Amino acid sequence: MSTNPKVDAYIENAADFAKPILKHLRQLIHKACPDVEETWKWSFPNFDHKGIFCSMAAFKNHCAFNFWKASLMSDPEGILHVKDKNAMGNFDKITSLKDLPSDKIMLAYLKEAVKLNEENIKKPIKPKAASTQVVETPQILLTALQKNKKAHEAFAAFSASHKKEYIEWILEAKTEATQNKRVETAVEWMAEGKHRNWKYEKK
Repeated sequence: MSTNPKVDAYIENAADFAKPILKHLRQLIHKACPDVEETWKWSFPNFDHKGIFCSMAAFKNHCAFNFWKASLMSDPEGILHVKDKNAMGNFDKITSLKDLPSDKIMLAYLKEAVKLNEENIKKPIKPKAASTQVVETPQILLTALQKNKKAHEAFAAFSASHKKEYIEWILEAKTEATQNKRVETAVEWMAEGKHRNWKYEKK
């Protein structure tokens, strides 16, 4: 099993409850895709095979797991959280191994996720959203908001247009470093109850 030292350290430094969850998910991912490459992006482990196909993260009281193309998966068991934007992952909050599907089901889902990448199947291009339409919040922002209660509550209370301003600003970043910096700034401003363009708002 080819592993990434950063992922080793991430698991080692995770909370005690999270370690067995992360280790188990990691083992299943490698079993489903022996050629998987462990990558480190957005401050949490991602797993790549012809593109990222899944990721996992640990927080203070729960873990999260995401399939990058969950919306394209068949989901025969009806277990994936895809449309629920408040869910922190495709299995929502994972607090123990009991919150995960059986190994047999997980392996089947992982293999389907890998196959989508191998066949270069991409998400359909969505029509341009109206300014008031809520766009999907990127995982990097969701992860950061989980670590700041004030920012999380402020973002949840924002109007669709104000949420969109932050999301588009983050997604428009040309580099990972710029994106990380924008997320950090966004969370800081949100914790203070500020909108993205607060500097230009009339007092």
